[in-house]
Amino acid sequence: MDPGPGADAALPLAGLAWSAASAPPPRGFSAISCTVEGAPASFGKSFAQKSGYFLCLNALGGLENPQDNVVVDVQIVVDKSSPPPGFVAVCDPQDSKASVSKKKRLCVRLAPLGAADTAVVDVRLSGKAKSVPGYLRVGDMGGFAVWCKKAKVPRPVPKPRGLSRDLQGLSLEARSQPSPAGKGGAPERTLSRLGSRASTLGRKDSIYEASSLYGISAMDGVPFTLHPRFEGKSCGPLAFSAFADLTIKSLAEIEEEYNYGFVVEKTAAARLPPSVS
Repeated sequence: MDPGPGADAALPLAGLAWSAASAPPPRGFSAISCTVEGAPASFGKSFAQKSGYFLCLNALGGLENPQDNVVVDVQIVVDKSSPPPGFVAVCDPQDSKASVSKKKRLCVRLAPLGAADTAVVDVRLSGKAKSVPGYLRVGDMGGFAVWCKKAKVPRPVPKPRGLSRDLQGLSLEARSQPSPAGKGGAPERTLSRLGSRASTLGRKDSIYEASSLYGISAMDGVPFTLHPRFEGKSCGPLAFSAFADLTIKSLAEIEEEYNYGFVVEKTAAARLPPSVS
């Protein structure tokens, strides 16, 4: 297997884990089976413990969810010491009789993707005397030097959601509806076909789209009645005294009253400017 995902890994790591050499890595993880020099990278292999363990990486699946945790730092601490604040130990494999290291523990610090500025994108192993360019040395553990590489975390990109048929039914967009069949019945007009002359609407015409849930008006179904104080009063053109002396003029009378020939303006415009001698 390869030493690791490679220096050009774009996505940060979501976690680290230990896996027994005799078993496949956990789901979603890839094992670091050899060092950068090409030697086997098996931890915990000794005379009493022949199986050994591999360090496994789990790369983040995507950048859609800003709440996904990413590895922002890696440290090695003494086995009997408590992890630093904010760090958690990478658990040993599910084997009570085995331990990756008797003296040291590997710890990681996690943070949400949306709150992290930098994160660990790769981890590699080497011999203690080897230097890995571009990587930060974490420390020594199990006869190996542990290296990590950090990079700036890309901003989360929300994944577009597709509308189901049920949600599309609640859309505000105008949709064409089939006209009801009837004898001489005209199709009901929708909001998009209404003009400015709303007074010509028939009794069955509506300015709301009946197929939309949001097209229901608060006045639908409320009958129109006149207040008793206005019943029995005339609604003719001279019902109000304020309009009793109203005079209606024809177009010819208006043009004759406000006729203006612009004679002065035309005479001034026809004059020639004085010549300069």
